[in-house]
Amino acid sequence: MTAEMAISAASFFDRLRRAPDVEAPELVAVDATDRLLLDTAAELIAACGPGEVVVVDDGYGALTLGAVALHGAQDVRVAQDLLVGERALARNAERTGFTGTYRSVPLSAELASGARVVLVQAPKGLEALREIAEVVAASAAPDVTVLVGGRVKHMTHAMNEVLRDSFTDVSASLARQKSRVLVARGPKPAPSSFPRSQDHPDLGLTVRAHGAAFAGTKIDIGTRTLLGCLDRMTPAGTALDLGAGTGALAVALARSHPELTVLAVDQSAAAIASATATAEANGLAERIRVVRDDAAESIPDGSVDLVVCNPPFHVGAAVVTTAADRLFAAAARVLRPGGELWTVYNSALRYKPTLTRIVGPTTVAQQTPKFTVAVSTRR
Repeated sequence: MTAEMAISAASFFDRLRRAPDVEAPELVAVDATDRLLLDTAAELIAACGPGEVVVVDDGYGALTLGAVALHGAQDVRVAQDLLVGERALARNAERTGFTGTYRSVPLSAELASGARVVLVQAPKGLEALREIAEVVAASAAPDVTVLVGGRVKHMTHAMNEVLRDSFTDVSASLARQKSRVLVARGPKPAPSSFPRSQDHPDLGLTVRAHGAAFAGTKIDIGTRTLLGCLDRMTPAGTALDLGAGTGALAVALARSHPELTVLAVDQSAAAIASATATAEANGLAERIRVVRDDAAESIPDGSVDLVVCNPPFHVGAAVVTTAADRLFAAAARVLRPGGELWTVYNSALRYKPTLTRIVGPTTVAQQTPKFTVAVSTRR
């Protein structure tokens, strides 16, 4: 990259923001991995025609808009697991004057068909990377180059092996500013292995999961702790699984309370696909409505009697409480007066005062050294 381009890139990236996602001093809209991926792919992108550049899991638009603004990519296809990322990309495109230069599509054959360059912000989990690799290898052009970038401290040799399952040639770049790029070529097309499925006889549940779904086909300890309180929850007309993940809580609620109307919402595309598949696997597809949205925005005020929530306490690699606070505020908005929010959280986070302030009177229903289940009654 020339000095003139470097100045131009710096000026461009300075205009990008995380909004509407969580803002915090340690959280950024553009990181060293975005910059390294774009620099590494510069010549490849410049040689691509319209629709031949694909981006996967762009955090806030730096990869998509950078490929367009800095390297001349046209009609970029992009898949982002998180809805908040899609919205940040749209806002940044409008802010920088690049609206209409890309298309948001699901992680599917439609995304990868004919792609010659694929830029990927490395996901946190190997199964998420595996699904991305399978989708790209099955539909991309034979000469496709896949570049997977991440922070060195989060990258492992296992990622190379996952990529080798779908590509014949995998290599690694030198590190720069604590980031590295894996380069994969030679696609080996094969049927997708997702969604995965696992039976949990102790709970009477079957869980299906796509690669990026939290905990995969397992049921995490926090969810198990909340499931243990199911018989203490007041039966009600409408229940909401807020941040549903693979839908285990929604399925358990629908099964234990046949009179309930159950809603399951999450901003993750992988979670929504997983929850839908989990509901189908348990014969409850007609009882559970699954919706992709951000913080229950699609649910009317005061329309829900019961909310269950296992909130995140990480945003990227940072431990912050803001993400959980947004979900607590969403629960307070959608609950009718007297409705209940049942929340499970890491006991060290001590959310009880926050729940009391945002939702209403809160008591501890169960507590272990690791997890706390609290019930808050909407004022």
